[in-house]
Amino acid sequence: MSFIRKWVQSIFVLLINGSWSFPFTKMIYQGPLKVICSPGLNCYSCPASTTYCPIGAFQQLMGGVRMAVQNGQYFFGFYIVGTIGVIGAFVGRMICGWACPFGLIQELLHKIPSRNFEVPGWMRYIKFVILPVMVFILPLMVVDKMGLGDPWFCKYLCPAGTLEAGLPLLFMQPTLRATVGWLFFNKLMFLTIFILWSIPTSRPFCRTTCPLGAFYALFSKVKMIKLHLNPELCTNCQACHKVCPMGVKFNESPDDTECISCMACVKACDFGAIQLEAGGMPLAAFNCRSKLKNQVS
Repeated sequence: MSFIRKWVQSIFVLLINGSWSFPFTKMIYQGPLKVICSPGLNCYSCPASTTYCPIGAFQQLMGGVRMAVQNGQYFFGFYIVGTIGVIGAFVGRMICGWACPFGLIQELLHKIPSRNFEVPGWMRYIKFVILPVMVFILPLMVVDKMGLGDPWFCKYLCPAGTLEAGLPLLFMQPTLRATVGWLFFNKLMFLTIFILWSIPTSRPFCRTTCPLGAFYALFSKVKMIKLHLNPELCTNCQACHKVCPMGVKFNESPDDTECISCMACVKACDFGAIQLEAGGMPLAAFNCRSKLKNQVS
C-alpha cells in the first residue's frame, strides 16, 4: 500500500504542476486550468503550477472583502469554500496523505537515516491558531489605504511557496534578485527549519503549521471516507502506534484530527481491526485477517 500511495502522490504532483514550458517561457502559467483548485497545498506562483492554492485563495478573498464592501460589491467566494468543503466532507485529511506535494517532500526527507524525534503534543494545535489568524483575521482586519489586506500566511511563513515558487523564480529571472530582502530571508529561514526538521521528525509542517491540514481536520468525525476501528477485533497490540507518520494512536483515537488515512496502520494490524470505509460500508480490508490466519497456521 505504501508503494501505491507513493505513486498516487507522484501523479498528483504532476497533475497539479503540469506546465513544464516554464524553463523556456520563464513565466508563471496563467492558462485556463488556473481556475482549478488544488486539493493540497501548492503555490499558485510555482512556475509549473496549473492550479491555485486554496489557502492563498482564501487570503485573497478575505483581503479584498473590505474594499469590495466599500465599493458596494457584496460577494462571497462560494467556489473556493465549496470546493475544499466538499473535499473535506468526502475525505478530510486523506488529501494530506495522498495528494499534497509538500507532504510528499517531507516524507522523502524523513527517509534520510537519522535518529527519530516526536512532535510535542501541544504543537499540533499551532495550526488551528494559524488558520483563523493568518488566513482569515489578519487579511480581513489589517488593510492598506485602499482597503486591501495581505495574504499573511503566504507572504510571511509558507515554506511550500518559498520552495515551489520563490527559489525557482529567482533562478529563472535574475532581475528579481535585486528585490530580495528580509521578507524572503525570513521565509527561507522557515523553509530551512522545516526541511531540516523533516529528517528526524515525520511531517512536522503538516502536524504543527499547515492551515489547510487544520481546515480538513475539522471534518475528521463527519467525512464520508475514513478509517474505522472494530473494537471487537482490536487486541491493543499498539502496532498502529509504531507506524503512524502523524503520531496517531488509532486504537485510542480513531477520529483523531491528525489522521491522514495513509493506510500504514491498516497494513500493520494483523487482526483486521482497521478498515477503510465509505459511508459506513467497508471499502477495503486489505485481507489483514488472512495474515493472522497464516501466522496461526
